[in-house]
Amino acid sequence: MEDVEGGCPGRRTVAVVGAGAAGALVATQLCEAAVRRRVPLDLVLIDPAPEAGRGTAYSTRDPRHLLNVPVGGMSAYPDDPGHFRRWLCGHGDADVGAGDFASRYRFGSYLADTLGRAIIRARGFASVTRLRTRATACEWPQRSARARLVLADGRTVAADSVVLATGPAPGGGDWAPEELRASGCFVAHPWTADGEVDAAPKGGPDGGPDGAGHVLLVGAGLTAVDVALSLERRGHRVHMVSRTGLLPRPHALRPLPPVPAPPALADADRPPGLPALRTALRRHLAGALREFGDWRPAFDGLRPVTARLWQGLSEAERTEVLDREITLWNVHRHRMPPATAEAVERARAARRLRVDAARVVSAARARGRAHRPSAPLDVTLTDGRTLPVQRVVDCTGPGLRTDSGADPLWRSLLDAGLAVRGPLGIGVATDGGRLRDAEGRCARGLFTLGAPRRGELWETVAIPEIRAQAAAVADAVLPARADEPPSAAVRASARADDTGTVRVRPADPFGLPLSTHTEAATAYAAGLDRVMAMRAGAVEEFARATALDGGFALGHAALALLGHEGGAATDVPRRLAEAQRSVRDRGDARERSFVDVVTRRVHGDGGDEALLAHLRAYPGDALALSTAVPTIAFSGFDDLDEEFARKLVERAAPAYGGHWFPTSLLAFLRQGEDRFEEAAELAVRALDAEPAAGHAVHALAHVRYETGDHAAGRDWLDGWIVGSGRTATQRTHFSWHAALHELALDDAEAVRRRWATQLAPGRADAGTGDPAAGDAGGGRVCGMRALVDSGSLLWRAHLARVWRGPLPADDVLTAVDGAQLERPARAFGALHGAVALAAAGDVAALRRLAHHAGQADAVQRAVIAPLCAAFEAVVEERWDAAVSGLRGVRGGLHRVGGSAAQREVVEDTLLYALLAGGRTDAGRRLLEERLERRPSPLDRRRLAELPTD
Repeated sequence: MEDVEGGCPGRRTVAVVGAGAAGALVATQLCEAAVRRRVPLDLVLIDPAPEAGRGTAYSTRDPRHLLNVPVGGMSAYPDDPGHFRRWLCGHGDADVGAGDFASRYRFGSYLADTLGRAIIRARGFASVTRLRTRATACEWPQRSARARLVLADGRTVAADSVVLATGPAPGGGDWAPEELRASGCFVAHPWTADGEVDAAPKGGPDGGPDGAGHVLLVGAGLTAVDVALSLERRGHRVHMVSRTGLLPRPHALRPLPPVPAPPALADADRPPGLPALRTALRRHLAGALREFGDWRPAFDGLRPVTARLWQGLSEAERTEVLDREITLWNVHRHRMPPATAEAVERARAARRLRVDAARVVSAARARGRAHRPSAPLDVTLTDGRTLPVQRVVDCTGPGLRTDSGADPLWRSLLDAGLAVRGPLGIGVATDGGRLRDAEGRCARGLFTLGAPRRGELWETVAIPEIRAQAAAVADAVLPARADEPPSAAVRASARADDTGTVRVRPADPFGLPLSTHTEAATAYAAGLDRVMAMRAGAVEEFARATALDGGFALGHAALALLGHEGGAATDVPRRLAEAQRSVRDRGDARERSFVDVVTRRVHGDGGDEALLAHLRAYPGDALALSTAVPTIAFSGFDDLDEEFARKLVERAAPAYGGHWFPTSLLAFLRQGEDRFEEAAELAVRALDAEPAAGHAVHALAHVRYETGDHAAGRDWLDGWIVGSGRTATQRTHFSWHAALHELALDDAEAVRRRWATQLAPGRADAGTGDPAAGDAGGGRVCGMRALVDSGSLLWRAHLARVWRGPLPADDVLTAVDGAQLERPARAFGALHGAVALAAAGDVAALRRLAHHAGQADAVQRAVIAPLCAAFEAVVEERWDAAVSGLRGVRGGLHRVGGSAAQREVVEDTLLYALLAGGRTDAGRRLLEERLERRPSPLDRRRLAELPTD
């Protein structure tokens, strides 16, 4: 057969041996690294299995075989922990939570799909060849730059690097007496190639009907539990024995957060030694029990330091741990899902499963039936019992020696000195995953991950450890090139490529260099233009930029930002993770700073400080400046001082060379300072340059509302929406502004008509509030827009007695995600959530929101929590409490963000509570203040209706 050479000029060939979980994870990371780093790659995946990603562990189709780690801990990516859960949600399990346990087969499907998607995205950079055979030997001549893998089918593969993802070594079965091995009843490996249990007897004890057989499982770990459940389900009686008879402990029904390891265990510079380690572990466990009444958080908190603690022990101490304590560690560390534990207990209670502490002494055919192959085998145990069984299954788990089972590939590496055994003869010796040779060097491109590193790390066979190792191996195999621009002051940012040719990086519309090629930069610039003008299609342009260059960090960061801030239809955690990886690989200082800003805003971790520092260094970053100013599209700084924001924009304006964008932002900020004439002048100037400039239109909408120009303001907005604004995003909000004018005009019919045609959630509106929408309209009112616009208008119409009859508030609530409604990240969203819940009369939900706010940031604690209590009093018609509570929060409302027109809903509610509670004089004073501030037919009518003395 022909050899598989690979290694075309300029391309790198990497062979991954093994296509189970470890092989699929490292292949995924290699494909994605090739795209980010623009490294041509030929990837050869060698494994006889029919489907990559499953291996033995994830091939079983039995739905009772569950992962022993919750969904939230099983992501393929170490920097995107929610990826598996989101995949399940998108593949039919919409209600799955991070603490649930998925089936093993579903996880295998996830790994296969994740690898397949990575291969598709890598087209153009990575070609993937799948060889369904085994590698039997690896040769690497001393002076050769490449390895040569020998395959079982006679072919060879030449590769620049080889990753050995062979998984756990098979157990040796040394515990089994020779007569048992030779009996035909011994099952050395409990799983078939397609994941079925290869342990079920074909007939009963006397050759009778299937289902009556007794089976002995040797070992009581997670493998034995899964095998026992499958056999018990088929009607077999299962006996399970192990040295201690201890089963894995169950996971908690409601997981608790891990308790971090104490300093005695976390100090990386001072390994404690075994006696001190035992003492510190006992104290750590006792502390968790005192605090939580549960030992599990203590074990979970040890996970980050387990490998270091193991490495800090001497070989004698490690041997002692293996002899004395490893079983106790394993049963507490590798736990059963609650559903599995419950099934085990049911089987034991029904006497279909028995678990004992014993070992096998001998085995022989039942007396008088030795001539019958189907006759039961009499197995004698150390506890004195003799069990007649039809199968004895080795469930003792994987072997500790990498060449266990006479694996010819590992045997060839060890014999050639290309690999050496690890500590205690367990696994192999590595340096960060790179194999050490017989001389202690790591001179060749040989890597491994997962089980072969167990001697060095011990805890290395679970997905959370393997995925981190896969990412590290990919980084080592395809290292990122350090190509920082030579001078941050040079806008063209010329740099030399590998051939010495000077290339000029493309730039954004304001001259800031972009770490990508011209086509992707053009798409990014188009997306930026749409963000600045608040026009539809920004998400599509940014997505096109990342499709053209999968390693373009700013494109991914922009998508993450739009998803987080405006609810764009994009996978925010995935985009953020891609941005972080890409900017590490080939981003400059400005791009790294911006990705850090987006990361902090998404995670709620010091985003304002990072954004301010970024804008001081890079005032011409238009996307960052958009983010800093609170508008329809972005929430801006928390606890904003509007004068500070205005000065920030004014200082940044020179970097834009007279462009209309900062002018439109200044117009909006000026109206927030009640400088309406200046705001109108700036807005008109921006609109003269760009008639679709949404921020300028927004500023004018506020100016006309606050100055009482209601009829003209409504007509002008309606004309713009169907004219220059026909491709605008946030058109729902502009419709809301028009509805405010109609409400102020006391035009009940117009308000209801606009609600029905443009603001009712779930219906096609005049436009869309979703930045993800790429068309000119026809979107649907949902998410935050349903709260901020639809819910707010409905409540205000009710308070003004313009809306007669029941409020369709449930339509608003069903259009909003539950987390947005009752666990909002920001105070602005929380304010409007409280309004919508008040409109629905949902007191219980208001209390839940208040509880969340009381544990959130300072603004939510100070403003939102008492506001919820005040709205609850309004719903229950406790007017004195309502008035007191609403008055108490008015002074701090500016901290919530948004505009005065939006926050005015609290004042409207206060006026309603005053009048409903009979406080006519106070209500009259408030109405007179409002009319002095802004004339409106609605307030004149309400004032006229008040009784006079």
